[in-house]
This record gives sequence, structure tokens and C-alpha cells, in this order.
Amino acid sequence: MSAVIGAFGALVAVAVLGYVVGLLGVLRSQDELVLSRLAFFVATPALLFTTVARADLRAIFSVVLVTNLLSLFVVQVVFVVIAALIWRRTRSETTIGVLASSYVNAGNLGVPVAAYVLGNGALVAPIVLFQVVIMAPIAFAVLDHDRQGSGRRVSLRTMLTRPFRNPLTVASLLGLLFSLLGVHLPDLVMRPIDLVAAAAVPVALVAYGLSLSAGTKDSITLRRDVVLAVALKTFVQPLVAYTIAHWILNLHGPALLAPTLLAALPTAQNVYVYAVHYRASRTLARSAVLLSTLLSIPLMILIAGLLA
Repeated sequence: MSAVIGAFGALVAVAVLGYVVGLLGVLRSQDELVLSRLAFFVATPALLFTTVARADLRAIFSVVLVTNLLSLFVVQVVFVVIAALIWRRTRSETTIGVLASSYVNAGNLGVPVAAYVLGNGALVAPIVLFQVVIMAPIAFAVLDHDRQGSGRRVSLRTMLTRPFRNPLTVASLLGLLFSLLGVHLPDLVMRPIDLVAAAAVPVALVAYGLSLSAGTKDSITLRRDVVLAVALKTFVQPLVAYTIAHWILNLHGPALLAPTLLAALPTAQNVYVYAVHYRASRTLARSAVLLSTLLSIPLMILIAGLLA
């Protein structure tokens, strides 16, 4: 357990560093976008490629993916029933709420947690692939069809090819291909990729801390939609994942920690980007991202302490 808590301590320390340099003005709030883009488009794809290409596919496509799929399905159904059927929210509002309650931050925060706390960054790869290749396009299809969203139709070709313009998806799929074919690149090629991959975790965490230093006073609302989405994402999803892993799959120790911890990841910042693009429920998305992020760190440390 001490090793897991120590790993979390290292992650939190680097995130706090990002927060402090933001408060001191060493880095500006706009620098967070630069660091996030560096992590998203360069460093994290390199990390995903190297870890997945070298991973045992049986290990990454296992209980983590099963529990993640089942837990997100449960929270999505609960949100739809309450928001759409009881509160009569529009299709666009419901779609953004569904994403806010289940779409985890697998890229910026999930990769560091999987790599440093669980000791295997490849564990997050199937979650990234599912969210980007399946979950997001379905949401886009609904939002594109809804005239209250972007106000314009998007072609079927655009919807089908959009996931493959995501660098995390491309890197994960390339890693899977190399692993399946048993292809091993020479050290001369892999060393610069490994060097770039080593920057993924610290850069993402500094950007994460820097984003929090900008303040949340004008960005949070506690409307019932937000409270529902945050409660489902922060508490219900990891609880469902734990229940499935422990009571149904009879897992214990590290095998139980991995799916529970990854289900406790906060709402991904991508959800807010989607909400802005489609002009739907931006306040809900922004508030869910910020609140779930603030709540997730102490919750994940608690989960690690109890299950490690």
C-alpha cells in the first residue's frame, strides 16, 4: 500500500507544482493550452504507443475494460432516466449530461495514474479506444442530428473518420497492431519515442495543476443536472465498478484496485470542448469537469489506500 500511496504522492506533487507556478505567474493561464496540446498531440500518444506495443494484450483487454463498460452503462442509463424522462431535458442537454457523468479523463490523468500507481500505462488504452472510437462518435451523431446543437449536419464520412484523427486513438491502434504482429522496432527508432513518452506524465500533470490555478469561482454551478452528473461520475461509477469486480468477478488486491481506480477518474475536459462546439449545456459540462476533478484526487487516494 505504501508504494501505491507514494506513487499518488508523486503525481499530486507534480500537479501542485503546476498549481503553484500558475499562482506565482511563472506560467500563465494560456500556457495551460500549450502544455495540454503538447501532452495530447505529442507526448501521450508516444507513451500509449510504446506501452501498448510492448504490452500483453490479454492483460489490457481484461477486467478493466469489462468493468468500465458496465459501470459507464449503469450511470448513463440512470442519467437518461432522470434527466430525459423525469426532468424533460432536451436531447442535446441529455447527451452532454451523459458524457459528463461517464466520459473519464483517460488521457491527461488516466495515463499517469495507470503508469505510476498501477504500474502499467497500457491498462488505460482500451478505455481510450472505446471512448474515442465508439462512445464519442455516437454522441456526435446525436448532437449533429439535433438542430439545437451545432445547427448543421455533418456527413457520415466525417463522423466515421473523426475518431481516427485523434492522436491517442491512432497511437493506441498502432501499438495494438505492432503487438499483434509481434513487430519490434530497433532501439535506434524506439529511443527517441521513449524519450518523448517520458514527458507525457509530468507535462500533463503540470498542465492539470495550472488549469486549477486559474480559479473556479465563475465556472461552477450547482444546478441539479450538475449535481447528478458529478455524483454519478465521482461516486456511483467507481462503486459500480468495484461491485462488479469484487462481488461478481471475485477479484482482490491489485486486480480489484485497477478497475475501481480508473472508474474514479474525473470527467474528461473533452466533454466541455464538445459542449462548446455544439453550443449545448456548456455550464453543465464546465461545472462537471471542474467539480469532478476537485473531488477525484482525494477519492482516488482513498480508494488506493483501502484496496492496495
